[in-house]
Parts: sequence; C-alpha cells; structure tokens
Amino acid sequence: MYEQAVLSVEDPQRFGAVHAAIESSFSSSRVAGFMKSLQRHSLRIRDFETVLRRKMLGEPAIAEYEQLGNSDQGQIREFYLASLEQVDPELRQKFFKLYAYY
Repeated sequence: MYEQAVLSVEDPQRFGAVHAAIESSFSSSRVAGFMKSLQRHSLRIRDFETVLRRKMLGEPAIAEYEQLGNSDQGQIREFYLASLEQVDPELRQKFFKLYAYY
C-alpha cells in the first residue's frame, strides 16, 4: 500500500501563510465564491500556478509562495490539489467545467 513520505517544512511561517490562504478559499463558507471567481476568469481549478498568479488566493500568497523552497512549494501544490478534490460533489458538478480536462 502506498504511504506518502513525510517531508519537513523548511519555512514554517511562509508555508503556513500560503496553507492558510488555500484553507480559507476551500472553507465551506467561501468555496462557492472561490469557484465562481475562477469561472468568471475562465481558469481551470487544477492549474495551481495560474490560480495563484491571478491572485485568486490573495496577493500575499503569491509573494510567500515564491519565497518557499522547492520542497515546500511541492507540498503546497499537493495540499491545494488535495483540497480541490474534497469539495462537495454537488458543488463540483455545478462547476463541472472548472474540473474538466480538455
């Protein structure tokens, strides 16, 4: 069975700031608005770099993310992708085009 390796965080403060921005965007009270915003800007939800650069996670998250090391950036991308997969199925169906590959 696959077990994900545990990696230590190199810069906990910056990592925590970006992690919190992602958690906030995917919180049950804000996720619908976040998805509407992505839809309005014609962004794919799985394209983390574009979502980040278009300030969908907040402007401070961009600067903090860019100053993280490669390992921390990888963990953030993985957390973001895991978060978008945990969105309620009804909401995912409503915003199907955000999740679609084409």
